[in-house]
Amino acid sequence: MFARTGRLPLFAGGNADVDIEMLETARFAFLVNHDDAYREYAYTEAGEASLAKAIERGWTVISMKDDWTTVFASGITA
Repeated sequence: MFARTGRLPLFAGGNADVDIEMLETARFAFLVNHDDAYREYAYTEAGEASLAKAIERGWTVISMKDDWTTVFASGITA
């Protein structure tokens, strides 16, 4: 973002360790924790470092298991 606009993001959202750098530059950052193996593929192993960083930095963490009532709407096909 900075390379294109010359500004750091105010808001950033991510869901994996590769998003840490982007989230660190934002004023408000949130991390989606893929922890619901029943309704969606849980890949918490790809997000261990980002989850630890979120806790350390005070980012908002959104749990797919605890915070979402719907992951995929019924009737939608890919």
